[in-house]
Amino acid sequence: MSPPDSVLDPEQMAYARALLRAPVARERVWPALAAAGFAATAALALAGAMIMAPPVTTQHVVERTP
Repeated sequence: MSPPDSVLDPEQMAYARALLRAPVARERVWPALAAAGFAATAALALAGAMIMAPPVTTQHVVERTP
């Protein structure tokens, strides 16, 4: 039997094949966006802590001796 004489409808077969095909997994953006936001917030908090912290003063041993 030649392909044009087939009883099966090609459109219905394509529809059935599409239904049987495995679904395509899409990547989610929100976890990456949340991680980037957390990293940015942590960096800003660390920068603020470094600015607000009192200066570190060090004295040499030679300067402390009378």
